[in-house]
Amino acid sequence: MTSLRAFLIRPDKSIEALTELPAAVPEDGFVWLAFERDSFAQDIAQAQAWLAQWAGMPLLDLHVSDLLNTQLPSHFDYTSVYDMLVIRKLADGDASTTGQLPTTRKVQTMPIGFVAYDRVLLSVHPAGCGILAAYVKRLKQLANAESGHLPAASVGATVGTARLPDSPAELMLRVVSLAIDGYLDLRKVMTRQLDHWQQRLLRPNVRFDNWEGLLKARQALHHLYDICDDQRNAMDRWMDVLEDRPAPQTPLAQHEHDQLLVRSRDVLEHIERVSHHVQQLEQSAETAVQIHFNIQSNRTNDVMRTLTAVTAVFLPLNLIAGIFGMNFEYIPWLHQADGFWWAVAAMVFIAVVLFAYLGRKRYLTSSPVE
Repeated sequence: MTSLRAFLIRPDKSIEALTELPAAVPEDGFVWLAFERDSFAQDIAQAQAWLAQWAGMPLLDLHVSDLLNTQLPSHFDYTSVYDMLVIRKLADGDASTTGQLPTTRKVQTMPIGFVAYDRVLLSVHPAGCGILAAYVKRLKQLANAESGHLPAASVGATVGTARLPDSPAELMLRVVSLAIDGYLDLRKVMTRQLDHWQQRLLRPNVRFDNWEGLLKARQALHHLYDICDDQRNAMDRWMDVLEDRPAPQTPLAQHEHDQLLVRSRDVLEHIERVSHHVQQLEQSAETAVQIHFNIQSNRTNDVMRTLTAVTAVFLPLNLIAGIFGMNFEYIPWLHQADGFWWAVAAMVFIAVVLFAYLGRKRYLTSSPVE
């Protein structure tokens, strides 16, 4: 089979990597079958036959369609034999690696589908999935750490986490957690980009005209919040099913059940952190826009106040000029040699007095009147 990575995870804390379907499921261990989506579509008949033989039940046709659907949102479904979880991850080459928010109105994501049996985990990934490559590398490091093959420094770096997963469900949650961590890394990029928008919006002497870019950024944030909402709903349903299962009868089974609950809550908490951060960024962007318009309104008010004050100064001067411009034969000072100078002096005096008064009242500055 092409583009298949299979791993036999045994109870002796060893793993074996294969490039084809394994001949059997190891005793007390489990199998991870990681397909690329195109390969899964081509080899679905062979995979279904293998699942029917070793997992107890093939996939339902509707679930096969869900695993092949690249537009499917994050969701959870289950049967009496297996659970299916679909989580959308950031597309490779996304903003967390490029350092830029999307130039479109949507964050580019791709779905990863998981089907968890009791002893088999089947996952369907997009081609060249970085999450799959990263966790396969991590899985080998964990196996080497438990077998003592890693240097001391490397083992020390994995204290508390150097343990292979005990079940397909735990392995699924670990890969899901790695996918969600990509959204956590995206928060830094989003914060940096929104800070840039806010700084441009709040510059009083710079005209902001890139409203289309700001609108795309806000819509990308809203789309990311919708993605987180779908992920949260899927994880909530998974946890509801997990909590409704019969209580384990042995301490080991109880420990594994508690591990699943703890990891599920951890993944859900990460999703909540991303969702909360996106909400804060949306609110900050909205606040910055409102402050921007308030600044522009205040600038307009300052200009209008100054123009009004200047107009008020020249109104009495226009009145005097208008009076002496009347076509009457007898007007005071009209036929006097120094009448012109008395009129000019009066006009200058009135202008000076009015400018002084308005300046004292701070009508000619950008500061508001107290």
